[in-house]
Amino acid sequence: MILYIGRRLLGVIGVLIAIAAVTFTIFYVLPSDPAAAACGKSCSTERLAAIREHMGLDEPMWRQFMDFVTGIFTGRTLGTGQYELHCDFPCLGYSYENSESVWDLLMDRLPVSASLALGAAVLWLALGLSAGVAAALRKDTLTDKVLMVGAVAAASLPVYFTSMMLIYGLIRTAGLLPYPSYVPFGDNPADWASNLLLPWVALAILYAAMYARQSRSSMIETMAEPYIRTARAKGLPRRTVVVKHGLRAGMTPILTIFGMDLGGLLAGAVITESIFGLPGIGRLFYGALSSGDQPVILGVTLLAATFIVVANLAVDLLYAVVDPRVRY
Repeated sequence: MILYIGRRLLGVIGVLIAIAAVTFTIFYVLPSDPAAAACGKSCSTERLAAIREHMGLDEPMWRQFMDFVTGIFTGRTLGTGQYELHCDFPCLGYSYENSESVWDLLMDRLPVSASLALGAAVLWLALGLSAGVAAALRKDTLTDKVLMVGAVAAASLPVYFTSMMLIYGLIRTAGLLPYPSYVPFGDNPADWASNLLLPWVALAILYAAMYARQSRSSMIETMAEPYIRTARAKGLPRRTVVVKHGLRAGMTPILTIFGMDLGGLLAGAVITESIFGLPGIGRLFYGALSSGDQPVILGVTLLAATFIVVANLAVDLLYAVVDPRVRY
């Protein structure tokens, strides 16, 4: 197991370097000039050259990329002379817009995105699995049809539409909840939860619908397996058969998509954060895209890739816990 984890971690590093290289190349070939944007309209040739040197844009692409990669692990020095600036490990560069450390920007926004993703994940797992298992155990009955029709309808609603309806119905019309504004969990857990409840629900509606359909299909297939019939023939309680033998084995495909979904959301939900005004990584990424802030875009891309590949590794390890057959 240790060797397996070691090989996978080496693979993670390779994947992240490849993603960084692709992203870096895309921005290098674009016809934009971050130095000109930072210098302004009335910018002299000398000033533009100084800014390009400070940003490291006067170096060849391969040198810029190597400096970026080595800076992640060892830190690096940007600029020269009076403009020299040391970037500590892990160095992802500095934003072209406000000259702030990209790493500090990401760490400042990460608690917001993590709170949004983890809270929504708890809701959609609880709702999706409950609905899917209930529909599978009552296959082809009225309950099954109602739950699946509801799941299809919920999956058809875009998250921006659901978010706007929740804001209009529960905030503007009924006044039941405050308009979301992020409150750190350590400051006030109750305010933290109440301010994030609507974003959680907006995301959970969409994901729970997809998980309900997936878990229903998985449970129907699992409950038809011979070992399930054997467990029933032995006289085991129905709850034990369903939960211990059926749901546990049927969780394998659910874990796969859950790792991808959670990993992606941890790096920011752009639409949800924008609609509810949450200062998460998604809004940071959207602003960086609008302004062409290459270091921030590259930093968010690497962070998202890291979450996804680490989530996939965690899912692979959980397979052995959920289904012991995987160990062999």
